[in-house]
Amino acid sequence: MFSNEPSLEWLSDVSVFKVNRLEAHSDHRYYMTMEEAERQAPMELRHSLNGDWKFSYAVNAASRVEDFYKADYDTRGWEDIQVPGHIQLQGYGKPQYANTMYPWDGLDAVRPPAIPKESNTVGSYVKYFEVPANMENGPVFISFQGVEAACYVWLNGQFVGYSEDSFTPAEFELTPYLQEGVNKLAVEVYQRCTGSWLEDQDFWRFSGIFREVYLYTVPELHVQDLRINAGLDAVYQEGTLTAELSMATAADAFVKIGLKDAAGAVVAETEGQVVKGKAAFTLEAGTVSLWSAENPYLYSVCISVFDGRGELVEAIVQRAGFRVFELKDKLMLLNGKRIIFKGVNRHEFNSRRGRNITREDMIKDIITLKQNNINAVRTSHYPNQTLWYELCDEYGVYVIDEMNLESHGSWQKMGAVEPSWNIPGDKPEWQDIVMDRAVSMLERDKNHPSILIWSCGNESYAGEVILNVSYYFRKTDPGRLVHYEGVFHNRKYNDTSDMESRMYAKPADIAEYLEGQPDKPYISCEYMHAMGNSVGGLHKYIELESRYPQYQGGFIWDYIDQALVAKDRYGEEYLAYGGDFDDRPTDYSFCGNGIVFADRTVTPKMQEVKFLYQNIRLVPERDAVKIINGNLFAGTEGLRLEFRLYREGRQIFKGQQEVAVAPQAEARIPLALPDVSGAPGEYTLAASLLLKEAELWAEAGFETAYGEYVFRIEAAEAAEDLEDVMLPAAGEFRVIEGDVNIGVTGRGFAALFSKQAGSLVSLCYGGREMIATPPAPLFWRATTDNDKGTSLAHHAGGWFAASLARSCTAVRLETGKDRATVTFDYEFSISRELKTRIEYTVYADGRLRVRMVYTGAAGLPDVPVVAVSFRMSADYGESDWYARGPEENYSDRASGARLGRFRRKVTELPSPYLVPQESGNRTGVRQVRITDERGRGLQIQAAAGEPLECTLSPYTAFELEQAAHPYELPKVHYTVVTIAAQQMGVGGDDSWGAPVHPEYRIPADQQLEWEFWMTAALPETE
Repeated sequence: MFSNEPSLEWLSDVSVFKVNRLEAHSDHRYYMTMEEAERQAPMELRHSLNGDWKFSYAVNAASRVEDFYKADYDTRGWEDIQVPGHIQLQGYGKPQYANTMYPWDGLDAVRPPAIPKESNTVGSYVKYFEVPANMENGPVFISFQGVEAACYVWLNGQFVGYSEDSFTPAEFELTPYLQEGVNKLAVEVYQRCTGSWLEDQDFWRFSGIFREVYLYTVPELHVQDLRINAGLDAVYQEGTLTAELSMATAADAFVKIGLKDAAGAVVAETEGQVVKGKAAFTLEAGTVSLWSAENPYLYSVCISVFDGRGELVEAIVQRAGFRVFELKDKLMLLNGKRIIFKGVNRHEFNSRRGRNITREDMIKDIITLKQNNINAVRTSHYPNQTLWYELCDEYGVYVIDEMNLESHGSWQKMGAVEPSWNIPGDKPEWQDIVMDRAVSMLERDKNHPSILIWSCGNESYAGEVILNVSYYFRKTDPGRLVHYEGVFHNRKYNDTSDMESRMYAKPADIAEYLEGQPDKPYISCEYMHAMGNSVGGLHKYIELESRYPQYQGGFIWDYIDQALVAKDRYGEEYLAYGGDFDDRPTDYSFCGNGIVFADRTVTPKMQEVKFLYQNIRLVPERDAVKIINGNLFAGTEGLRLEFRLYREGRQIFKGQQEVAVAPQAEARIPLALPDVSGAPGEYTLAASLLLKEAELWAEAGFETAYGEYVFRIEAAEAAEDLEDVMLPAAGEFRVIEGDVNIGVTGRGFAALFSKQAGSLVSLCYGGREMIATPPAPLFWRATTDNDKGTSLAHHAGGWFAASLARSCTAVRLETGKDRATVTFDYEFSISRELKTRIEYTVYADGRLRVRMVYTGAAGLPDVPVVAVSFRMSADYGESDWYARGPEENYSDRASGARLGRFRRKVTELPSPYLVPQESGNRTGVRQVRITDERGRGLQIQAAAGEPLECTLSPYTAFELEQAAHPYELPKVHYTVVTIAAQQMGVGGDDSWGAPVHPEYRIPADQQLEWEFWMTAALPETE
């Protein structure tokens, strides 16, 4: 649409979404010389307008400064605002987080295409600039790479154009409106427009010019649009490259094209004439190196445009990767091989800048992906900045490129499917605005080899409009597949998607689909909802890969916590979630689903992801390691095998070995290890594959794959019984039973048990008190986000009460010459049949054996944890573990945890999830030492062959339960020690009702018996 006069009616007119906007085109760079083009230098033909702009804010159109765009309107008294940036993160209005509901739900009764009028914030931007000297004689254009959600543009008081779609470029020609000297650019940005009904993604609701803005000019002869296709022959060896050029004008031009390999050698070249502004070229490249995430080999397509005098006018270098992605025999194949997506959904997000992310953010992200074996990303749920696709091309990451479409709130309300007013649905009036978003994405991004799949958007139900988008994708770009999950809810439009795609399907449901010999391969476009302490049971999805060829992976939800830096009432920074800005309505902490925290540090969940996503599996045996190379294209030649032997967690041997295992092959590698048959103990054989040379994403020596094997060497003769002790000198071991207390003392230690308190109340070693709060049975954990999703507190809250209070029904003392046993029996109000016994046996050498017997009862909900918990002074703030780690792990999230020794400060053990919750647990605990800075304190030892679970934290489960933010937790006074027979898994199939899988739950109606030993921990020198 073209117009010289703007209208506010466009904001609510579904037929008006672009006025005077240039057509979408490829994102190639262009230069005046080939030397600049080949080194991808900064473009001299672009001029950035980023930086300070003058700014005025209004809550709605009626209160805006209406004439600010006029040439004589003086804005010198206005405040400054940074571009790019969000309005709401620079002191105006407030950010609002909402998941599925529209952000005006309950505040305004509008239905599409109408929009709220009273609460439609307006940002009025002004930028003064002079035309750069190198642009004075040519046309001048402006590019807005991202404006949320609608913008009107004026130059020197004259209307330039209008655009919607927050996540693709809006470009306009400025030439007719330029003047000599200073020019006044004015932009009016509205937070709401008709397009906002299509932008109901699960994210913070911002507005403003949040991506870069620049002026640009073009040479006299300019390639306006470039389409590159680097295809392969039927056996995926010989490459053919086609290049289609569309010029900005129909003037005559001569073009030379050279194809260069990564070393700069010319592989093929051709030349030809441009006819009526169009040209097409084909280059036969011969045998080529293929592009894949495993080996992202890129060629350079060097395009030189000459005028009639033979002078070079324009130079372009476009990276290209030879690859074929196809659907064949009901499988998705890359270069003829069945692909498995080990993916993640990724929002563009920065905790201080929102969706205004930087190059540094993107490089950090892509390095994190590569280092953790993540091979694919879905751009949830909008096109990303161009640089992201370039990095995916270069580093090797498969991409589902998703158009900017989500209308979740129009058809699903509080989880129920109710599409009575769904848009776009079958409504023809919405076809053009939706199709425009598809065209803008495809035309910009079409030359990136990393993009394998176009996605028709997210969670917008189904209908003719989206089906037509899929037809457009296939017709315009038959070399890629088309994805859309929404047809799951309406099979009438099943042809929209080339693959079966579901969200949060349980492993059993996926297996059921695949058992039916379906027509389409399967992916989970979202799975493993990583909210808070989650990602339990990931291995169940990974196991499907080997069982069903048509299972082709999935994309974890999601990459990064969408949390914003804010300050509490005392000026301290913290990570805020929905509602913390008094934003209503909101979905509160549902924005915290990342496998990396908002500051881009990895969460403990990543330990599991990296292990289960690894392409190469290492399966050590007693004297060998089996290498199973699941790569499609890459052998192990670039990797070195390192193997280490540990005894009781301490390394006793290390070796390295060259290995050569072809892709899709396996080999058993014998290892030369020392003979340990005469040294009894627990051994771990750990194997790693390390990079021989540095890659873009990691230094040489970086570990890409890991596996371990644990075995025991038993002593030739029976080992000394832990209960055997050396008798002390006469009189040194004493047991004193008083009216209220029972004391047991010996050389260097003293224990005191209280009949009144019903527990051990004091344990001293070397005169130092170990017990700050007496041990007690614990059956409750601070609910995780997933626990809250299953309403654990509602149906299992009795365990909370049982953990807070108990009745000690009996105290018994038994004595022997070298030991004394004090037993406490407990009953609980939630069931008369539920009983627990804790038995403390103090030995004459100072060791304390703790034995707990849990006798369950029928009719009770599953137990969150069966443990004993007590507090020590926070002076004992150091921990030294021999357990599975180093990061937290749980029964259903322990595949990636390694058996070994590691140290952490107690304050570092809990994970900083957005909402305080259960965290920091370790499974397979053989031993843990809790000490002061001098190494003195308490050592806890599991019984031989019976490892425990253990959590150390500055906070009790009850303190964590009551805190909605970390700043609400008390100051650190204690080290809370929780030693468990079992803790339930954390789950992760979803966070709104999916239970932990049965094998990782703890039925209440069973009997559990377990024990551990406590003794003094001393510095190694003592």
